[in-house]
Amino acid sequence: MKYKKHILIGLAVLIVGGLWFFLREESHTFEAIQVPVVRGDFTISVYTSGELEAKNSENIQGPQGLRQVGVWNAQIAELIPEGTVVRKGDWVATLDRTEISNRIQDLETELEKLETSYTQIMLDTTMDLRNARDELVNLRFNYEEAQINLEQSQFEPPATIRQAEINLDKIERAYEQAQENYQLRRRQAEARMQEINASLTQVRRRYQNMLNVLEEFVIYAPDDGMVIYRRNWDGSRVTVGSQISTWDNTVATLPDFSVMMSRTYVNEIDISKVRVNQPAEIVVDAFPDKSFTGLVTEVANIGEQRPNQDARVFEVKIQINESDTIMRPAMTTKNTIITHVEEDVLFIPIEGIHALDTISYVFRCTGSRSQRQQVITGMRNENEIIIREGLTDSDMILLNVPPNADDLPLILL
Repeated sequence: MKYKKHILIGLAVLIVGGLWFFLREESHTFEAIQVPVVRGDFTISVYTSGELEAKNSENIQGPQGLRQVGVWNAQIAELIPEGTVVRKGDWVATLDRTEISNRIQDLETELEKLETSYTQIMLDTTMDLRNARDELVNLRFNYEEAQINLEQSQFEPPATIRQAEINLDKIERAYEQAQENYQLRRRQAEARMQEINASLTQVRRRYQNMLNVLEEFVIYAPDDGMVIYRRNWDGSRVTVGSQISTWDNTVATLPDFSVMMSRTYVNEIDISKVRVNQPAEIVVDAFPDKSFTGLVTEVANIGEQRPNQDARVFEVKIQINESDTIMRPAMTTKNTIITHVEEDVLFIPIEGIHALDTISYVFRCTGSRSQRQQVITGMRNENEIIIREGLTDSDMILLNVPPNADDLPLILL
C-alpha cells in the first residue's frame, strides 16, 4: 500500500511539474508587438467606389417632335455598338417605326375623307348657288314683266290696275327675299367651306409633322466622338429594345475625354463629412498602379435609394485633375475623399487603445517592461486615432495585450 501511495505521489508531482513547465514555456512564447507613437499630419477620409464619366458630353438625341404628334415612347430597333468612334453625320441608331407608321396611315385615310368631303361640298355649293342665281334671274324677269303689265293697264278699269299693282308688289318682295336668301346661302356655303378647309389644313399639318418626325427615326451623330450608351435612372444601359420618351429622348452621348469625373455615392452616415472643394485621390480599378488627384465639385442635398443597397446614399461628383488616355466612361474607380487633416499631432493604431470603465489607456513600453498609461484621445479614422495627452513622439506602445495586463500599474494623468 505504501508503495502504491509513493507511486501516486510521484505521478502528481510529475503532472504539476509538467503543467508548471508548460505554463512557463507559454509565458515565454509571448511576443510583444511594439509600434512607435507617430507625429505628423493626421488624415480623415471617406472611401467610396465610383464610375468614370466625362464632365462635358454631347447628347445624341432621338426625334424632337414626338410629343407634338402624340407619340410618347419609341423603341430602339437598331443601335451602333458602344465604344464605336463615329464622325459627324454617321448613322448611330434606328427607332421602331411601327406606331408612327400606323398613325400616318390613319392620317392618310382621314386626309382622303376630308379631301373627298371638301370636293363634294364644293360641288354641292356650286350647284346650289347656281340654282339660286337662276331663280334670281327668273324672278327678275317676272318683275320686269309685272312692271310692263302695270304700265299697259293704265287705261284699264281701276280693279285691273289694282290687280297689276298687287302682282308687281308680290313679285318685287319675292325678288328681294330671294336676293337675301342667296346672300345667306352664299355665306353659309363659305362658312362650310372654311370649316372643312380648316380641318383639312389641320390634318395636312399633322400629316406633314408625322412625316418630318418619321425622318428623325434614323439617328445620326451630331459630331465626332466615341459613342457611349446613356444610363437609365436605375443604372442600366440603353440598348436595343430600350424605350426613349418625349421627356428624355437621349439615346447615347459623345463624351469629351479631356476632363473626366468620378460619379460616386456616399453613405448617409458619412455624407456630413463631405464638402465641395475637398481633395480626393482616385484609382481606376483597371489600372491599379496609377492614381490621380481630384476635387469634389458636387454634393447632392437629397439622398436616394440605390439598387441592392439598404441605406440611403448621396450622389457626389469628383472632378479629376489629370487627363489620361486610359480613362474611359463607365470604368470603375476607388475614391478617397480627404475630409479633414489635423496637422502636427500624435497618433497611434486604433488597436493600441484599451478601456477601463471611462478611462482610455495604452500599454507603454518602459525598457523591458510595460505599464498601463492613461491617454486622452481625439479624432479617429479607419486605422488610427489621435492622442491629445499621455504620450510623446518618443514613446513605444504595445498593440497586443501582455499576459500580466491586469497586474500592471495604471498611470493616471
